[in-house]
Amino acid sequence: MEQSLIDHGGYEKGDPAKFDRALALDWEVLFRFLKTTQKNTWDALAGIHGVEVEKKFLYRLNQELETRGMLDCLRYGITDYGKKFSLAYFKPVSGLNPTTQKLYDQNILTVTRQVHFCVNDERSVDIVLSVNGLPVATIELKNQFTGQTVDNAKRQYKYDRDERDLLFQFKKRALVHFAVDTDEVFMTTRLQGSRTKYLPFNKGCNKGKGNPVNSKGGHKTAYLWEEVLVKDSWMDILGRFVHLETKDIPVDGRNIRKETMIFPRYHQLDAVRKLAEDAVKNGSGKNYLIQHSAGSGKSNSIAWLAYRLAGIHDTSDKRIFDGVIVITDRLVLDQQLQETIYQFEHKTGVVEKIDKDSNQLAQSLASGTNIIITTLQKFGFVLDKVKGFPARSYAVIVDEAHSSQGGEMAGDLKRALMVPDDGEVEDGLREMMKARGPQKNLSFFAFTATPKAKTLEAFGQRGPDGKPEPFHLYSMRQAIEEGFILDVLLNYTTYQSFYQLNKKIEDDPELNKKKAASAIARFATLHPYVLAQKTEIIIEHFRQVTMKKIGGKAKAMVVTASREHVVRYKQEFDRYLKEKGYTDIKALVAFSGMVLLDGIPPEYTEVGMNGFGEKELPERFAGSEYQILLVAEKYQTGYDEPLLHSMYVDKRLDGVKAVQTLSRLNRTCPGKEDTFILDFVNKREDILAAFQPYYEATQLKETTDPNKLYDLKTKLDSFKVIVWADVEAFCEVFFKNKDLHNKREHGQLNALVDVAVVRFETIEKDEHRDDFVNTLGVFVRLYAFLAQIMPFQDVELEKFYAYSRFLLKKLPGPIRGPRYDLGDDVALEYYRLQKISEGEIALQKDSGAAIKPLSEAGTKKDKDEYAHLSEIINLLNDRFGTDFTEADKLFFDQIEEEMVLDEKLSMQAQSNSIDNFKYGFDDVFMDKLVERMDQNQDIFNKITDDKAFGAVVKDYLLKRVYGRLKKVEDEKPLFFKDVIPEATIEQGYLPIYDLQAVATAFGEQPTQEVIGWKPMHGRKIGEHMFIAQVFGKSMEPTIKDGSWCLFRFDRGGSRIGIFLVESRLVKDPETQKSFTIKRYHSEKEDLGDDQWRHKRIVLSPDNKDFKDIVIENVSGNDFRVVAEFIQIIS
Repeated sequence: MEQSLIDHGGYEKGDPAKFDRALALDWEVLFRFLKTTQKNTWDALAGIHGVEVEKKFLYRLNQELETRGMLDCLRYGITDYGKKFSLAYFKPVSGLNPTTQKLYDQNILTVTRQVHFCVNDERSVDIVLSVNGLPVATIELKNQFTGQTVDNAKRQYKYDRDERDLLFQFKKRALVHFAVDTDEVFMTTRLQGSRTKYLPFNKGCNKGKGNPVNSKGGHKTAYLWEEVLVKDSWMDILGRFVHLETKDIPVDGRNIRKETMIFPRYHQLDAVRKLAEDAVKNGSGKNYLIQHSAGSGKSNSIAWLAYRLAGIHDTSDKRIFDGVIVITDRLVLDQQLQETIYQFEHKTGVVEKIDKDSNQLAQSLASGTNIIITTLQKFGFVLDKVKGFPARSYAVIVDEAHSSQGGEMAGDLKRALMVPDDGEVEDGLREMMKARGPQKNLSFFAFTATPKAKTLEAFGQRGPDGKPEPFHLYSMRQAIEEGFILDVLLNYTTYQSFYQLNKKIEDDPELNKKKAASAIARFATLHPYVLAQKTEIIIEHFRQVTMKKIGGKAKAMVVTASREHVVRYKQEFDRYLKEKGYTDIKALVAFSGMVLLDGIPPEYTEVGMNGFGEKELPERFAGSEYQILLVAEKYQTGYDEPLLHSMYVDKRLDGVKAVQTLSRLNRTCPGKEDTFILDFVNKREDILAAFQPYYEATQLKETTDPNKLYDLKTKLDSFKVIVWADVEAFCEVFFKNKDLHNKREHGQLNALVDVAVVRFETIEKDEHRDDFVNTLGVFVRLYAFLAQIMPFQDVELEKFYAYSRFLLKKLPGPIRGPRYDLGDDVALEYYRLQKISEGEIALQKDSGAAIKPLSEAGTKKDKDEYAHLSEIINLLNDRFGTDFTEADKLFFDQIEEEMVLDEKLSMQAQSNSIDNFKYGFDDVFMDKLVERMDQNQDIFNKITDDKAFGAVVKDYLLKRVYGRLKKVEDEKPLFFKDVIPEATIEQGYLPIYDLQAVATAFGEQPTQEVIGWKPMHGRKIGEHMFIAQVFGKSMEPTIKDGSWCLFRFDRGGSRIGIFLVESRLVKDPETQKSFTIKRYHSEKEDLGDDQWRHKRIVLSPDNKDFKDIVIENVSGNDFRVVAEFIQIIS
């Protein structure tokens, strides 16, 4: 990689010795770039700063990187004392400005090996990529030949790279971190310890995941350094792709900003560039079909493409398109486009939303707006209006991904496109274009996940075999294999198969003993019009299986044949639920218009049956009140509800309609590992035929005999790879311990699986190893499927399955288990909680088969501790009438654990009362809440919308976190071993105060209770002295972080030495507090008449890595010297 980038990629070899660890940059390269490209400006700044110009520029640069971030500074430079400096130059979109091109050529890109990034130790990262000395990417390289893979690199970033080290701090230095081996590439833009999320950056292989064999004979991943990271490509990505996505989330009456650095996935980068290149080559008038599956990130792809097409020029430097028109029904895309493009250009008015009439559209076209965004309903107007500008060319991007949730909007759209009620929007778009004929000044870019054959025929390009194909493909198979959507066919079953499986279980005496519940499928045949039978099957399956999924929040959809069927199903559902006394399930309906049953009043409508408006339905169904949605021709396409887990199909489906309908289940969310489909109507082979064109590798197999599970287990046992003692020990940790995101527990689980990997590697013959992997894969898949049909209560089999699914992830071979990873803490927790709530795992403490856990710490479960876990759920449900489940403990539990591990909170708890501790606690709590909002939207909304509810949650967690941190503190005697609760100075004791309380008292004695009294053992003490603990590194080595120090309250007069001061004007950059401990220097100004004032105060650190704090024109009301530092006590 390094050699290729130096020889062919436009890079220089960086010197790791010149990487400044404290600043996390190479300032020697930076100054070389600045003095070469901006010499006059640099000379002018040197005239201001003199010999300290470099030091002061770096101080200013560091300030800007801290506040604005690396990306914004790279693109728009910084200003120091009125002098504007560019930190990088980006390639101009045309050749009209040769000066800009010359400046671009002078960028200095460096690739630096083994960069030591930490000021406290010698850890290093394999590669740092920098632009003009500023780090923009880090890379960890692994080589399969040495026994390590990309997974080792990901774990290294998660557990051995601290996000607090400056090089890895979010947005402040490196923007992206790559994990690379010889076969695969993964990336992340934010390190968050075990919660770090990695996305694949692979090309895809045979329409699936991974990378193809390198046709040039090199590594599979060589495209990363031979194509992506080379100078022109890399600077293009930094300048026109990467962007910071911000969302303001209201919490407790204030907005919390959630930021995400967006870096393009490979298929997005590839699609946008190839489309733009082809448009440059062929000009306007050509149509493009982009088949990108759900989970492909189409919103970002469309935004990048729109910006790209608006700026491309031909060989004579003339714009290819005079404007770009984006047609979509995505409500957020217009705002997203504007914010994204503003980051690229810092200009307003580049994007205009058309939401009124065709006249507004005509005005925008006439005025030359670069990018226009409008709705699908106005598609016909667009085609008509561009005819009025024959001399201008336009790119039209059409996104029909969200084109039909049904209802009035869909009806209006179909009428606008002249589509019959039973037709598809896609048909209307195609026919409208055909009717208007080819338009040379119009290029059409259509994004769709499931194009029909006619659409491919009309807009696809001819492939090598002469058949039409999309211009660019990101297949459903690749999206599934990369984990962006779920495989909805993995647990698809027809009712006939469902019944036969259940019957086998019922008829087999041994299996019947081990089933977890009463029979679900009691009917051998179903009368097509007897909905009572199907209702019983649906509700009983939902209650026994689906309800426990996704931490008890899973939902289901019933797809019916007609609007009349929806009404009758709802009536039957209500009757059955009332008859059984089930109060934990409520159903909603979705259908258009009005229904009369048998032509007799009353009239039934969606609004009337649900009791609220049509537009409220998505949000109401997403909440906790409703679990099942009964639909007829609504919400079968374009509806994204990640909590949808199961679907019950009572309607004939074929072709694209089948794919679109069943794909409503494929959205991912934390805790969602699988889906389930029970089909009462369709045949397995028909569904397979419908998915085949989009899925590529679909295999729907008929179900097998449940006894096959035991046959497979017997075969696996014969290999002597899995030892039962390891399984027991694994489950002891996995099912009993709540601290699974703790490194210790990760280590235990990995160690217990790794011993099986070692045994596997001792199998001599390759075919025997392959046989074991294949058999294990079949066992894991079959168990997961059968558990959807009829949950078992075979504890040993469940333990064996839990162990096997993780072992499978560590073994080589083509067969893998469900999308899962030992590092996926959320999935681990949801699976564990589900099994515990089902009662399937009942580990006995005195079980003879169990072995002692690897470590006492972290694996022993205390009954009182478990009671605490349930306490908050019971408290909230009782007080607020909520219906949170035991599984919801996970949300609170994880927030509590993260706060206990927070170093700042730990320090604050050590020397603060709980009343003072809560101030720091509140900020951290809000940050953790926002970080996890996607994992439990119900609780997040309840906390932020209901102040009383939020206050109870905060108070509960405040006491829990403070209590646990103080308990840890109590276990460290050292300083406190001789501290007593009450004493006096006359008795030789000094009070211990919280430093913040002392500072905010503005020089007065703190009025709150002292923390304790410490004996001074013969030292001379006075009444104005006290002890407090000092945190921070700015005064090291004089005062080490965490030292207990002796202070004297300030008595006025001349001050020389170290003082505790407070200012209302500035904050300490290290602690972000209004008080600080520094060496004190002041310059006074004589005002006459024996009057004076502080003209300038300088607070200096002893640690050279920190800067002076300078306060000018000081007012006595805004600044106080609180106390003088005397010496260190401990």
